[in-house]
Amino acid sequence: MTDTAPADGIDDREAARRAAAAYTAATRDLEAFLRRISPVPTAAEIVEYAALVAIEEARRGDRQAALDALGLTAPSLDTPD
Repeated sequence: MTDTAPADGIDDREAARRAAAAYTAATRDLEAFLRRISPVPTAAEIVEYAALVAIEEARRGDRQAALDALGLTAPSLDTPD
């Protein structure tokens, strides 16, 4: 029997799990930020928010790419007007 696992030992399912976990962590980081933000955001908080959103969006893209690699795609839920 031949070993079909990639050289790095990570198959597509594991890559998808890791990407999903990284996205979840990024979302939790944003949630934690929102729990501690001032009632009126400071300039520094706005910059931090922008950075957290950028990370979250990047992780979401990574997750989607990993799921696409598995063949897991969902049709759009948007309905035509």
